[in-house]
Amino acid sequence: MAESGNRRKEPSRGARASKSPLAQQASSYFSHHRKVARDSARRLWQAPVASTMTWTVMGVALALPVALMLLLASLQGVSAGWESSARVTAYLAQDVTLDQAEALRKNVGNDSRVAGVELIDRDTALKEFRASSGLEDALDYLNENPLPHTLLVTPSDGSRTADGIQTLLAVVEGMEGVDQVQVDLGWLQRLNAMTELLERAVWALAILLAAAVVLVIGNTVRLSIENRRDEILVAKLVGGTDAFVRRPFLYTGAWFGLGGGVVAWLLLQVSLWWLSGPVERLAGLYRSDFSLSGLTFDGVLALIIAAMLLGWLGAWVAVKRHLDDIEPGEIAGG
Repeated sequence: MAESGNRRKEPSRGARASKSPLAQQASSYFSHHRKVARDSARRLWQAPVASTMTWTVMGVALALPVALMLLLASLQGVSAGWESSARVTAYLAQDVTLDQAEALRKNVGNDSRVAGVELIDRDTALKEFRASSGLEDALDYLNENPLPHTLLVTPSDGSRTADGIQTLLAVVEGMEGVDQVQVDLGWLQRLNAMTELLERAVWALAILLAAAVVLVIGNTVRLSIENRRDEILVAKLVGGTDAFVRRPFLYTGAWFGLGGGVVAWLLLQVSLWWLSGPVERLAGLYRSDFSLSGLTFDGVLALIIAAMLLGWLGAWVAVKRHLDDIEPGEIAGG
């Protein structure tokens, strides 16, 4: 029975033995990655001045386009609010009676592009003007009311754009009895055009600064490669693969990116805190609810990931370019 028990245990030991090479290989692979990551971080901490300078350069280069994008997003949000609140004002002809104006109001309200129409008759308009203008004595000398009936047309949600309002304006202007149609969207269209131009300029600046970040990291990693030239030669001489030799430098680039992303976020937070007060006071003078918006949690995460990817890319470019020039034959030649 003892022999049968031993025989039953043997297959389980064999199964464990058959799985152990793959498990050991995976464990060794991830263990080496952890070791290399820790070693790369330790090397950066051992050179705090150089690392801080690189992180600062990366942080400034990353924070500038992100800050401009946040400013543009705030401007676009404000212009969208102004666009959505825009109304078309239709001044009717002087000979249009109140009944005709009421019929015209119903006709305009039946349009699917219109959310609502308000009729302000000429008597009500004169009373409001008398109360707000302070010209009561001068208005008493008028023989008749010079103000026309007015329609205030509110566009529907689907028409609350610059193009939609222009279409609605043309439709209302073509109706019989309408003398003049007015909507002040010219400045808003100019603001949108400037915002679109600035948006493209910011993207161009972001691409240029991203390329600059890649070059800065690439140059930093290139210096690190030169400083560890003998170590790389020995690693290649004992059979180290290119991936094995490349791995520490890629982690170095990723750590540089992580630090640069954190510095960029800190710069954005400090700038937002410093500018928010004056911006809110200026917006208050214009009776606007404009305010600067910072990065959300997802935005911060995206910024840090993008910074790490740029750091990794810069390191990969430097390693790809300079690592092939280092060959074990240099030892024999020396």
